[in-house]
Amino acid sequence: MAKPTTAKIRLNSEAKTGFFYVTRKNTRTMTEKFSIKKYDPVLRKHVEFKEGKIK
Repeated sequence: MAKPTTAKIRLNSEAKTGFFYVTRKNTRTMTEKFSIKKYDPVLRKHVEFKEGKIK
């Protein structure tokens, strides 16, 4: 069976609120760590979210 091209990742808030998003990324085209600005409802602001492992 073929190895899947997408992997589930967890986007952790850099503001250390404990809030996170779960999404997928293509591991063949995006080999580096993923980071994006998204909304954190705990702070009610847009902050940086960085990729982490799903436990």
